[in-house]
Amino acid sequence: MFVLKYLKMMRTNGRKMDNLKKVMEAAVSAGIVVPAFNVAYLPMVKAITDTLTETNVYGMVEVSRIDFVKFGAKSIAAVAEEYKRVADPKLVSLHLDHIPVIDEDKLQVDWKSLIAEGISCGYHSVMVDGSRLPLAENIRVVREVVQMAHPKGVLVEAELGSVLGHESGPLPDYEKIFTRKIGFTKPEEAVRFVKETGVDWLSVSVGSIHGAISGLAKDQPKVQAKIDIEYLKRLRDATGIPLVLHGGSGVQKSFVLEAFKNGIAKINVGTEIRQVYEKALAESGNDIETGRKAINRAMKEIICATYQIEGSASRICQQ
Repeated sequence: MFVLKYLKMMRTNGRKMDNLKKVMEAAVSAGIVVPAFNVAYLPMVKAITDTLTETNVYGMVEVSRIDFVKFGAKSIAAVAEEYKRVADPKLVSLHLDHIPVIDEDKLQVDWKSLIAEGISCGYHSVMVDGSRLPLAENIRVVREVVQMAHPKGVLVEAELGSVLGHESGPLPDYEKIFTRKIGFTKPEEAVRFVKETGVDWLSVSVGSIHGAISGLAKDQPKVQAKIDIEYLKRLRDATGIPLVLHGGSGVQKSFVLEAFKNGIAKINVGTEIRQVYEKALAESGNDIETGRKAINRAMKEIICATYQIEGSASRICQQ
């Protein structure tokens, strides 16, 4: 009896993982991105899921450790519960974003417990961030997460290279970052990383930056970043798996559209919708519905005008 239950569970988990894998592979083939919107505050979950449904876009609700430690997402479990309450799982998946081994303040994190919590709460995919580690240690950690997640039908994202912006202190001059390729993912390391970890998606550094998360800078507009498309093509060809662009807010439209044609299957958007939500609440006396409407407007601009993916679910989802 136990063996039969175990085999049934493994088949169910395998189907769950295969469905999301197929969506991401279809996105790569079609040159369509899957947008992942960060939940900095718990009421944002409903605004994100409603807008994805309204525009018929396949996307993700995602929460990072920063969102529940430094903002108002509350917890991994709270976001999962809200997702299950309001989301259409055929259109929206749930992703655990940026669980660091060493955080932006250079502190050790109990990453294994947080990843395990995400898996047990029903997240469809998880991201462990070992990008501040030496390559061999990053590989070891990601391999361990893959071994935790895959048997449960959960996909794994990891980061190689360094997408700057979350660290405390001033950001280096952006043009210097871009021209000198500071923190960029190295193609030769990416080949080894993918082969030795079994990771499903790889977050790469090719010119984008994260939004600031503390001080006055967190309320300021982001740098209008660029993407080194030729460099991205090298990473696409080297890895052979869907690539992820973190720090999607503020990247210039022409660059993101070209990136979607050249391997970027998932793009993270956090700062842009967080700031409009915070501004709307500040101006309305903390009226949550006003904040949600502001997110709806901002997301429609991103989805329809910038990314040009309205109706994407009809093209990349299995019906």
